[in-house]
Amino acid sequence: MNAANKSNRARIVLSTLVLIFGAYWAGARFGPRQPVKVEAVPLDAQNSPSASSIARRDAALTDDESINVRIYRQNAPAVANILTKAIEYDFFMDAVPVEGAGSGFIIDPRGYILTNFHVVQEAQTIEVVLGDQSKYAAKFIGADQRNDVALIKIDPKGKPLTVLHLGDSGSLQVGQKVLAIGNPFGFQSTLTTGIVSALGRTVQTSQTTFIDEAIQTDAAINRGNSGGPLLNSHGEVIGINSAIYTPSGTTAGIGFAIPINTAKSIASDLITDGKVHRAFLGVETLPVGGWLGEALDLPVQEGLLVESVTRGGPAAIAGIHGGDRYAQAGMRRIAIGGDVIVAIDGQNVATQNDVNFVLNRKRPGDTVTISLYRGGKKMDISAKLGERTGN
Repeated sequence: MNAANKSNRARIVLSTLVLIFGAYWAGARFGPRQPVKVEAVPLDAQNSPSASSIARRDAALTDDESINVRIYRQNAPAVANILTKAIEYDFFMDAVPVEGAGSGFIIDPRGYILTNFHVVQEAQTIEVVLGDQSKYAAKFIGADQRNDVALIKIDPKGKPLTVLHLGDSGSLQVGQKVLAIGNPFGFQSTLTTGIVSALGRTVQTSQTTFIDEAIQTDAAINRGNSGGPLLNSHGEVIGINSAIYTPSGTTAGIGFAIPINTAKSIASDLITDGKVHRAFLGVETLPVGGWLGEALDLPVQEGLLVESVTRGGPAAIAGIHGGDRYAQAGMRRIAIGGDVIVAIDGQNVATQNDVNFVLNRKRPGDTVTISLYRGGKKMDISAKLGERTGN
């Protein structure tokens, strides 16, 4: 081989190495490259082998595998791939179409589908693709933004729909097997498995939304799984997959689901009345922790100073007092002299979110006990909760 050929060959090898390492670095910097297109396989096509062939394959499964296969076969047809389109505006106020995707599941043969509010939030159009690849336009029925639960509806036009059975999230135990079905990264009807890792978490997902009594799971949940069902080993829905803790943007084995018991009452309200019935106390408060309690010479170092009460609202009717004079606290003018609430139904409250957590578990018409200080005197006052309008 002459010197010129050796030189050319060296350049080719070097160029190849640069391309290889360049692709590796680009992958590390920008994340794994996604397929340009993913063809979905209808569920019927996956089950096309004869009954005898399926029976032979099933006989070879372990007990745990049998559970996975059975639950997937029964429930995947009811899991929806939800595709949304919205319009946003750029810096120059030009309209920019934005597409989104998530999951949901059918809870009623009339076509009602539960999902997350953030999946369909501000969507101008909603399309649902079921496991058999049938497509439907969907309409937004309503939502509880605080709990990140929404209800949409398709018109099956007489077609029988597979409906998921809603279980009891209140009976869960840490260590139970769970299964998630959804559409991570657009890969429709994907099954992942895991266990209940923890119960009773409170997970703040935004300034206005939280998951109360969250179910923590290590079943793989990724972008696109939001709104899909978390199932127990009987195939019952026990949660709505909603959030993950992730330093990298992909699953890290810590996912959170909204308990289905929370979603049940929301769905019932929306189907029956078209709105969610949420409890309302009617107080404007200010946390008194830290220097404020000392500056106002309050009897406690933690609690909520009532600045005002809604006229004619539950707190006002119960006799809770708001402020009767004003003071300057830094850059803010605050009402002082009102009651200081320290607990509701025995649960300590130090922030407005603490109040929200308590009220989230109540219904309009429920009676709660408010523990408060008036001056230096502690007292308990009963209040019958009203109904909040809006989110």
